[in-house]
Amino acid sequence: MSQEPFNILVVDDEPLNLEIISEHLSDPRYRLRCVQDGIQAWDVLQEAGADHDLIVLDRMMPGLDGIELLTRIRADRRLADIPVIMQTAASRPADVLEGIHRGAYYYLTKPYEHDMLIAVVSAAIEFRARQKGLRRRLSDVHDVFAHMRQASFGFVSLVEARQLAFFLAKLCPAPEVAVIGLAELMVNAVEHGNLEIGFVDKGRLSMEGRWAAEIQRRLSLLPYSDRIASVSFEREPDRIRFRIKDQGPGFDWRTYLEISPDRAFDMHGRGIAMARALTFKDLTYTDNGREVVGTIETP
Repeated sequence: MSQEPFNILVVDDEPLNLEIISEHLSDPRYRLRCVQDGIQAWDVLQEAGADHDLIVLDRMMPGLDGIELLTRIRADRRLADIPVIMQTAASRPADVLEGIHRGAYYYLTKPYEHDMLIAVVSAAIEFRARQKGLRRRLSDVHDVFAHMRQASFGFVSLVEARQLAFFLAKLCPAPEVAVIGLAELMVNAVEHGNLEIGFVDKGRLSMEGRWAAEIQRRLSLLPYSDRIASVSFEREPDRIRFRIKDQGPGFDWRTYLEISPDRAFDMHGRGIAMARALTFKDLTYTDNGREVVGTIETP
């Protein structure tokens, strides 16, 4: 069975820009819908918003501009987790920071080259595919554990991290939201913690197409193969507290709690910031970054 194409909504008031983007993204994996203003885009999203996998949004438009449309998108629960790429000629740090704070986790500065557009779209679509896959798997987890009060688990691989994330998310009031943040933090514990694949290394390995192979290689090599990450949870009257630990050397988490303007154009490094924004009420790192505690409020 062939993979259904990803639905991409492109919003730009310049017909030439829409034509250029359409040419760049002419790919059987993508199904594009192009509109020329924010009002029309909002109408489209109201009709079939949840069907969209990515929004490529121009910042500067007459009427309802990109920032205002983005604010509406993030305030609508049906649309809030759709990745948005903000394309703009305004690359001042203050402008980029405003977009990040409104929920634009991917950025493109005009004019951009074909390869850059493809790279950013691919990164956003990869996140969306992961997100949808996690949510589909939620239905495989039984509700019999819903009344569990506390537990702890160990995990070694990325597969184990994601499997545990499915299970733990079902204990939360909004599993489809919880699974995103839990999976991001637990994958980080393996990839960046125990396996010591840093930000620069991941970028290089991804560009070379060797990231997955390097993960498997390190899982079989000392000292990485002896390391075990752990996750525990405790249910309290008004919240659920998750504690995730790894056995790596630690890292400076402060630079990853938010997406800074100078990293807005990078292809990766958003996991912690997105977990914090989408899933957890509080996110606190200790032990030089080897331990993180995330809190999810319960009704």
